Amino acid sequence: MKFFADTADVDAIRELNELGLVDGVTTNPSLVKKSGRDIIEVTREICSFIDGPVSAEVIATEAEAMIAEGRKLAGIAPNIAVKVPLTLDGLKACKVLTDEGKMVNVTLCFSANQALLAAKAGATFISPFIGRLDDMGIDGMDLIAEIRQIYDNYGFETQILAASIRSVNHAKAAALIGADVMTAPPSVITAMAGHPLTDKGLAAFLKDAAEAGLKIL
Repeated sequence: MKFFADTADVDAIRELNELGLVDGVTTNPSLVKKSGRDIIEVTREICSFIDGPVSAEVIATEAEAMIAEGRKLAGIAPNIAVKVPLTLDGLKACKVLTDEGKMVNVTLCFSANQALLAAKAGATFISPFIGRLDDMGIDGMDLIAEIRQIYDNYGFETQILAASIRSVNHAKAAALIGADVMTAPPSVITAMAGHPLTDKGLAAFLKDAAEAGLKIL
């Protein structure tokens, strides 16, 4: 499974990248707003040290304007994935940009039918939102499983990018189902390393090492 950092915080991305835990990055207007920076500027900086896909989202809602914005965003760096919403205009923009050889991430997916349409339009990534479905009392992982089955049934190459990941349990479940990619806040990715038994075991080892006067260097 690939790990994408869902943030526009350059320092947080660099930290994860140094750990070898970043295969790509996803951003959106809300995350860029939180960073307090210009969308072109921050996206260019992220692409300067991340080799994998970096999703940058259009702001327009009409197809032709989305296509124009998508072309501008794609011009920032060759690893840009243009992010478009899962609307009919978004699907039209996806088809045009994909035909031009650009990566496209179709976002705000909440149903298997929507995911099927995105694959037909040639999307590189489909982003089903797990957490937001959970908020409505719907198990978001059921959607991941449905999309996985449909894509496997017909050999679609669109990658399932599990989004709106809010917990380490979300991350594990998405991996078990077979999502190709998980995008999550840096705090969730780093939390995956934690376990109380790891902490307890390490404390015991360090205590014994100190009592025995062990030294390596």
